[in-house]
Amino acid sequence: MILEINPHSDEPIYLQLRKQIIIGIAKGDLNPAEQLPTVRQIADEIGINTMTVSKGYQQLREEGYLLTDRRKGTVVAPLPVVSGKTNEENLTLLLAELYLAEPDEEKLRDKIQTILSSFRKGENQ
Repeated sequence: MILEINPHSDEPIYLQLRKQIIIGIAKGDLNPAEQLPTVRQIADEIGINTMTVSKGYQQLREEGYLLTDRRKGTVVAPLPVVSGKTNEENLTLLLAELYLAEPDEEKLRDKIQTILSSFRKGENQ
């Protein structure tokens, strides 16, 4: 798993980590039951505090993307992921933001289709 963390970003590092793991699962780069590196391994690899990685992992566990077993470590949860958040509300807000940035519906649909297509690649692996 290759993580690209920008320490100079305004976005907290644990949220960058969270987003990249979710996208990795959606694209098929990370598969259900696949074991993830330990908190310490990621922290050492990226050069960040272990508590930062732990916070990202904890949030992903709470949202249903990861499972932790004392013997097996942290693994990707089975699909479909059952999230505690209201996905439709999140999607509505995101689409509203995208629409305000790009009010041309055709261009917006093309962008959405391109992103969805990138996720489907993981289904064939």
